Amino acid sequence: MEDVTNMPRRAKRSVLLLQGLMGPLFRRLGQGLMKAGHRVHKVNFNGGDRLYWRLPGGIDYRGTLQDWPAALEQIIAEKQITDVILFGDCRDHHMAATQVCRALQIPVHVFEEGYVRPDWVTLEKGGVNGHSTLPRDPQWYLDTAAALPPVPEHRQVASSFRRRATEGLAYNVADVLTRWHYSHWNNHRPWHPLVEGMGWLRKLRRRKVRDAQAAALMARIEASDDPYFLFPLQLDSDAQIRLHSPFAGIAEALRVVVASFAAHAAKGTRLVVKEHPLDNGVRDWQQITTDMAVRYGVADRVDYLASGDIVPVARRAQGMVTINSTSGTLGLSMGIPVVVLGSAVYDIAGITAQDGLDAFWQRPPAPDAQTYAAFRRVLIDRCLIPGGFFSEEALAMVVRHAVARFEGAPMVPE
Repeated sequence: MEDVTNMPRRAKRSVLLLQGLMGPLFRRLGQGLMKAGHRVHKVNFNGGDRLYWRLPGGIDYRGTLQDWPAALEQIIAEKQITDVILFGDCRDHHMAATQVCRALQIPVHVFEEGYVRPDWVTLEKGGVNGHSTLPRDPQWYLDTAAALPPVPEHRQVASSFRRRATEGLAYNVADVLTRWHYSHWNNHRPWHPLVEGMGWLRKLRRRKVRDAQAAALMARIEASDDPYFLFPLQLDSDAQIRLHSPFAGIAEALRVVVASFAAHAAKGTRLVVKEHPLDNGVRDWQQITTDMAVRYGVADRVDYLASGDIVPVARRAQGMVTINSTSGTLGLSMGIPVVVLGSAVYDIAGITAQDGLDAFWQRPPAPDAQTYAAFRRVLIDRCLIPGGFFSEEALAMVVRHAVARFEGAPMVPE
């Protein structure tokens, strides 16, 4: 198989899309690549994938995970695939696909939530986060960034929680209704789609109450001078937790953070736990957080923020604790100290705290502004594109820049 890594920008390619986000992202990307003259194929592993594809070139994979590598090799050979694109490189089928492509010297382009927030999306060749090939040497970023031009002007894009929830619900329903056809499919997520769908419905029904509680907490934080640390939760289904952290799940991480806070944080300090905006509501993290706080004797110093914008609560924080969330880069961009508990691409000396969680509560070191600016500039050049996933404007922006990045074109201002 020909190595196409250094193909000329306008060379027409044969692209294979694997699983995307639950929604129309890969359909729109496929349309964009086809319009640019590339041949596009898409593997559908379940009815949700098929629901959101609805374009020529769809391939139903109905075999087992064990048979998938051989089937992928056959698809690559028959369709003369030059590039593979997928969302999230830690799903079982995607990890197997990455190994096959590496052996065949087929480039793998990985989408993920943006390393830098808000309004950026990650599109990195080879792997993301713990699988990223980016170095951890701060001097490398300083030297590399010095040779790059300024970042083009960037603007915010719209995002809709209701759209995200609706798309996830439709995907899961289509998955359930077609399990008879995709009999070997096993969702990479830990819950049955019906369970997850019910979680989304329950969360949507309680949204007004949760928003009111969050607004009251934010008002109390704004009116108080009490110092606090922020711990933004990640998704319990996120493979970045299972594969790139010491934790089996979010509950274990919560226990470690609350226990350390209770033992080492100053008595007048508070901890704000922020729910992930895309959490499906299957587990009651507010109750779990309360139980942990009671268990370690800090129930009067731990708050739970169920919804709302993370920016204002992060801006006033003494520091941020994260496993490997992209929220960490949001804090760093504000000059807020950050400690990382897992493996993260931004966990670099001079940028994040390197002395561990227990020491962080007492001595949170601020990031070096020059080193972080260089890191951010290199990220944008190598593996970030503007846009988002949950509005028409955001999707159009992502597709436009993804196709340009795929073809080797420089990023242009919006």
